[in-house]
Amino acid sequence: MADLRTVGTSERRVDSIKLATGRGTFVDDIRLPGLLHACILHSPHAHARIVRIEASQARAMPGVAAVLTHEDVPRVPYTTAGQGWPEPSPYDAVMLDARVRFVGDRVAVVAAEDPELARKACEAIVVEYEPLPAVFDPEEALRPGAPLIHDEPDSTGIKDPSRNLAAEIVAEVGDVAAAFAAAERVFEQTYHVGYVQQSSIEPHVAITWLDEDHRLIVRTSTQVPFHVRRIIAPLLGVPIRRIRVIKPRVGGGFGGKQEILIEDLCGMLTLRTGRPVRLEYTREEELTAARTRHPQILTVKSGVSGGRFVALELRVVENTGAYGTHALTVMSVTGNRALSLYRCPNLRYEAKAVYTNLAVAGAFRGYGCPQGFFALESHVDEVAHALGEDPLEFRRRNHVQEGDDQPIAEVLGEGKEGFRQVIRSCGLAPAIEQGARAIGWSEKRARYALRDAGGSHPAVRRGVGMAIVMQASGIPGVDMGGASIKMNEDGSFNLLVGATDIGTGADTMFCQVAAEALGVPMDRIIPYSSDTDMTPFDPGAYASSTTYITGRAVEKAARLVLGQIVEVAARLLEEKPQDLVTHGGRVCAADGRFVTYEQVCLSSLYQKDQFQIMATASHMSYDSPPPFAAVFAEVEVDTETGLVRVLKLVEAVDCGQVVNPQMAEGQVEGAAVQSLGYGLFERMPFDGEGRMQFRTFRDYTIAAATDVPEIVTILVPTHEPTGPFGAKAIAEIPINGPAPAIANAVFHACGARLRAAPLTPDRVLRGLKG
Repeated sequence: MADLRTVGTSERRVDSIKLATGRGTFVDDIRLPGLLHACILHSPHAHARIVRIEASQARAMPGVAAVLTHEDVPRVPYTTAGQGWPEPSPYDAVMLDARVRFVGDRVAVVAAEDPELARKACEAIVVEYEPLPAVFDPEEALRPGAPLIHDEPDSTGIKDPSRNLAAEIVAEVGDVAAAFAAAERVFEQTYHVGYVQQSSIEPHVAITWLDEDHRLIVRTSTQVPFHVRRIIAPLLGVPIRRIRVIKPRVGGGFGGKQEILIEDLCGMLTLRTGRPVRLEYTREEELTAARTRHPQILTVKSGVSGGRFVALELRVVENTGAYGTHALTVMSVTGNRALSLYRCPNLRYEAKAVYTNLAVAGAFRGYGCPQGFFALESHVDEVAHALGEDPLEFRRRNHVQEGDDQPIAEVLGEGKEGFRQVIRSCGLAPAIEQGARAIGWSEKRARYALRDAGGSHPAVRRGVGMAIVMQASGIPGVDMGGASIKMNEDGSFNLLVGATDIGTGADTMFCQVAAEALGVPMDRIIPYSSDTDMTPFDPGAYASSTTYITGRAVEKAARLVLGQIVEVAARLLEEKPQDLVTHGGRVCAADGRFVTYEQVCLSSLYQKDQFQIMATASHMSYDSPPPFAAVFAEVEVDTETGLVRVLKLVEAVDCGQVVNPQMAEGQVEGAAVQSLGYGLFERMPFDGEGRMQFRTFRDYTIAAATDVPEIVTILVPTHEPTGPFGAKAIAEIPINGPAPAIANAVFHACGARLRAAPLTPDRVLRGLKG
């Protein structure tokens, strides 16, 4: 849209000054008198029953204000997943239980005058455990006779507790068996992806207190403030109206804060003591007791005839850990997106989410897509290689196009049956073309092939690989966002949204959308977000819904306000509203007369027919337009050590109309680096007793500045007719492609086909040996 003035420009972030100057922005940037510090006692066992718990010694310690165990709190089953109601995740958790199911499970919580005293009080609690048999492998957990993890009678929503089956999916389009039987070639391989952690720099942290009206205030680093309020209310025995949740600036979420992990304990301690309480996870707790990405075992089977897919089948065994939070929906997305990327008339998806006594998996940026695309795009490369084709040309021939249906999306949905999805915008073809040009695809594929053909086999080899991926924009027919805008006497506007900016720049994006619709500079928009008392409802920052869903609500509210402005201006100018135009904060008549927005607001507030110019709008969509990306990687592989070094990553992304190019590039670069760690070195090893072996970032290695290769971001312009000013999602799509692109580049470099991530040196060396 060539006439856009604010949308499409790299406006300065609205929170840039306070971030740069370190003003009170984050949860912990507040000081309250009488603040207590909380500490959680975690289980040392993977599976055990608490036979006896004695907290009298801890309670007797001077300065200890409260100790809570399962004997002191009500037993209310719930899910920690911050999802829309009714949640598709099972209600298989309680606040504190007499049974623990993984190393790190909650046993007790203490509130004391200082953090060290709280820790010592936890150590003073005497717990006698009866160890129970544990199971750590999801395939073993499905077998008859395996230890049962959730056989308690009050849990609900579990698919089959007697088989440790949290959730199960079977979905089919067409006749897959017949298509395989008729196919010219059939390929099948199994791929593995493991545990990784979100690794937000700011850990989970919450501060709770009672205000002057004795209402519970929860100030928390969360992606889902409205879900927090709804979920903790029955746990605390407090009506929703007596709880206010405030989300300040979030120091990284990546899905890990789409979870209610500490707010319930913190709030209960405040209710029991009447004092403010602060609870913050340590890095060790983040790595052992928070959430992770779901490990999956993925088997891809494809049938090909005439160089085109005629059948695709994906089978998944997902390890959800000790609780089923997000178990169903993550694997729904895995199948939904992976099986929607290529034109294929026959599709089948089978998936099982399985309980084990390991760390609990949950939401993580990409939400099932990185797992699915690592398998699918590795498999597509294998198919192209077996057929003797350039993997780029094979993908170009088979990928979906504008106008195509996504039939598996309608059958599968996300947690429930979906809706028909038609691709109305698709920049995948130009993304492939521009990305290939940026990486030097044809030239480097040929040069490295000549090297091998000529008998030159240096110890350090280079290769290029690619992957194409997609995501979605919100959950169709499920999530709804709201926005409210009111006008001030100086022609400025207060914008209230419940959506959460978790570092993505969402507040800035909303201001740009509002400014564009109202025809004013962005500095006329004053944003306030994520306060359950003050802002409209919003499900939160997940499912790539913020721009597409809440951004559209902002646009709708702004257009309603603009209509009111024109109505008042028409009265002042004695013209018909349809004969007026708005421009630069003015409403203009055809003869050149105009009134300013300031004059309009003053008149509406103080003169004839007085009223507040304001509007509230909501938006829910049955569409979920997919953003697309073509990702290219160039790597260097040391065949003597197995070390892989990424030299260059190219991400060509179609996210519709880009709202803020600089912020969009930041999203792409950050996601690319996260996927680099996912593909090369991030892992969570557990010992034979189910204990996570890493405790700090010294052990658990995330990508550092020295690991970051040259990253080229290409924003491919398209227009999504259902999005705000043509926009689609951007935040998650860039994390899906780098890991499989790197794996494919490693194969091109040295011939080692690695079907498990991360591509650690030992795996590379094993792959080189065949």
